[in-house]
Amino acid sequence: MPSVDSAVLAVLARTTRAQTGRQVALAAGRSPSGVRPVLDRLAEQGLVDSERAGRAYIYTLNREHLAAPAIEALAGLRSGLVDRLRQEIAEWRIAPSHASLFGSTARGDGDAASDVDLFIVRPEGTEAEDAIWRGQLDRLAEGVRRWTGNHAGIAELSTDQLAALRERRPPVLTDLDADALTLFGPGVGALLRGGDDGSP
Repeated sequence: MPSVDSAVLAVLARTTRAQTGRQVALAAGRSPSGVRPVLDRLAEQGLVDSERAGRAYIYTLNREHLAAPAIEALAGLRSGLVDRLRQEIAEWRIAPSHASLFGSTARGDGDAASDVDLFIVRPEGTEAEDAIWRGQLDRLAEGVRRWTGNHAGIAELSTDQLAALRERRPPVLTDLDADALTLFGPGVGALLRGGDDGSP
């Protein structure tokens, strides 16, 4: 589905409250001028209900439409992925110090070409080439590919490397702190600050 259409439908599928075109555009991260014709077309197709409210129009997903259940299911795919990732990592024989999802998938604006970006901190005492550890990462990457069709971009660090990263504060840490969803271990904010959570 075209990216603007899918973004608009995802916004409307997440709420039953009527939204103005501007509200839909803001939530979808798109321009109002790009969203308005999409809403008009979807209303003409019957997927979206449109109603005049003063000088504006308000929109809701038509949940009686035959396609509505499929749209709602597709809009929930990201939360389904997060649940699967958490379950998979929780079953690892060697637990990570931390794991999180970040980037476009965490923000909800990825597409078929986007990586599913994962930030994983290897626990102290586990070597990077430990067979069990590497097997876990490989199975996770293959799981992501099978679940989504997208490549897993795994950024893996040791606890020592994480401490050095905190000192340098590269821009990627700001991005990670802004949009990461914690999958395992302490939250990203605590992890990047260090200290009370027991991380180095």
